[in-house]
Amino acid sequence: MASWGLLVAGASFAAFRGLHWGLQLLPTPESARDRWMWRNIFVSLVHSLLSGAGALVGLWLYPQMVTDPIHGHPSWAVGLVAVSVGYFLADGVDMLWNRTLAQAWDLLCHHLVVVSCLSTAVLSGHFVGFAMVSLLLELNSICLHLRKLLLLSQKASSLAFKVTSWATLTTLALFRLLPLGWMSLWLLQQHCQLALALVILGGTGLVTVGTMSISLGIRILIRDVLQSRPYPFIFMHKETQQTKTYDGEPVTRNNSTLSLKD
Repeated sequence: MASWGLLVAGASFAAFRGLHWGLQLLPTPESARDRWMWRNIFVSLVHSLLSGAGALVGLWLYPQMVTDPIHGHPSWAVGLVAVSVGYFLADGVDMLWNRTLAQAWDLLCHHLVVVSCLSTAVLSGHFVGFAMVSLLLELNSICLHLRKLLLLSQKASSLAFKVTSWATLTTLALFRLLPLGWMSLWLLQQHCQLALALVILGGTGLVTVGTMSISLGIRILIRDVLQSRPYPFIFMHKETQQTKTYDGEPVTRNNSTLSLKD
């Protein structure tokens, strides 16, 4: 099982790195001022579509992954989790290659936590159901990435952006906060039967992603709904906490993460 998972993770890493490279050969929207960021988020969108839809269908077909998140899973579920491991490693390499450590340290730390949690399931063959539930967060990440692509393309005043903003907030509640709440409750109830290291690792991931998710939802609610004003162009990766200026005005980069993660 471990060798199969490592093979899939390696193939996923190569595929996503190939996609990063291949997009450089294709034209990006003329309105996208930061072309690397547009390409990077597009690749993230591809991963979110694949892993989010796969997790949703898998959990619907095999509900035992929820009732028994430690042992109850089909063999292909390990492959889906391994695909996400490969993606996060590829995304980390892409950031290191194109951004400075000071610009990307927070997302790199996030990716490190995510890879640690997901790879534990891949290598051990246990907690795959738990990891599959965490991949439901990618359904919200689909909306987050679409929203970011619209911002980068300077479409913040469009109807598509408004619809995407509401979809982002709705899926954030259904597919990010709800699964995080379930995982936190499950870990709290089962902590006495689990190894301390696993409890610490899972708890760290849940606290990290939960805090970032709540903060992200509040920021999107304020900016897209309550303020509802045109956005200045934002120089940022995904939504990373960092302030820069555009035309002399400060702009805050917000962090959108995923899984056991973002």
